[in-house]
Amino acid sequence: MAKLTFSLDEPTVRALETTAERLAKPKSLVVREAIADYAARAGQLTELERRRLLKAFDALVPVIPASARRGAGAEIRKLRRERRESGRTRG
Repeated sequence: MAKLTFSLDEPTVRALETTAERLAKPKSLVVREAIADYAARAGQLTELERRRLLKAFDALVPVIPASARRGAGAEIRKLRRERRESGRTRG
């Protein structure tokens, strides 16, 4: 295991100490678990990003024309019919 030296501000140190005590774990283990958790979530959306995207989605959905929604169902039925008709012939 590597030994590292880094600096933390006082609120972070207090949070680390409180968390380690509450979980009954060494501070180094709390830091390792926190880094592993952060790394696992690094590719995911933050709460702020998720809310921004949901807001954009909510703004865009109402402007989708109803005719496009109706046409989509007809197009799907047409594609399914064409797929059935173009299948192998039984013989």
